Amino acid sequence: MPVNVNEIIRKLTPAERKKVEDRATEIIAEEMSLRDLRKARKLTQARVAKRLGITQDSVSRLEKRTDLLLSTLRKTVRAMGGNVRIIAEFPDRAPVALAELSNDNPPRKSSRNHANKRA
Repeated sequence: MPVNVNEIIRKLTPAERKKVEDRATEIIAEEMSLRDLRKARKLTQARVAKRLGITQDSVSRLEKRTDLLLSTLRKTVRAMGGNVRIIAEFPDRAPVALAELSNDNPPRKSSRNHANKRA
């Protein structure tokens, strides 16, 4: 017989219900789309567009994309007042911040690129 989640929640004490709601809020806050993030910051697409020097329509399209350049993501989050950090997670070690991808320093030129330009 199927279990109705609302029935289960109704059987919880107020303290248990609050604990479930608080955890749900935490989980939701851990993962947001750019659109959700903008709305949480109480910003309009027009305002973010102005800060980025692009059109509101461009912000709308950015929010719908599933693949962005890190530099575009960084600029967009900065326009909302935040910073981007890239974290690599592995099952056998603590999370690691990827410094070269999380800051504004341009990538270093590899010797391979220089060799190709000379050829």
